[in-house]
Amino acid sequence: MPSLHFTVYRVTPDALHAVHNGADATQLVLPPGLRSDSSIAALIPLDADTPGRIEALSRLWRSWQGLSVPSDTRLTAQRRRRLRLMLRAADGRENAASYREIAQGFYGASRVASESWKTSPLRDTVIGLVEGASALIAGGYLQLLRHRRRS
Repeated sequence: MPSLHFTVYRVTPDALHAVHNGADATQLVLPPGLRSDSSIAALIPLDADTPGRIEALSRLWRSWQGLSVPSDTRLTAQRRRRLRLMLRAADGRENAASYREIAQGFYGASRVASESWKTSPLRDTVIGLVEGASALIAGGYLQLLRHRRRS
């Protein structure tokens, strides 16, 4: 059995808080006194998020076994790119940048200047990115951990 390589970053009376440094860094809460050659178990609540938790456990197990780890399907490449832009836009607003300055940072000054700012789709995009980031910061980030459900 391969050993579960992890880095303990905090010890509390009832747990070791650690990170498994595999293909995807995974946070773990382990029982105190766990030895590196010990077997561990996963406790997965049976609720609406169970399929995603099982998928995450499967990725952890594959990483632990040294197998290829499939991509996390909760975020598409497009959503990852948008998330990065949202975080950059929020950082800009936090540092007092105007929407126009953020757009210039993303798209270049010449592209922003090439059309009227008040009616520019770039303006609408930047405002949407900032609003989306604000929603994430207000707690909406938890939705990133869930699979989109079809209704």
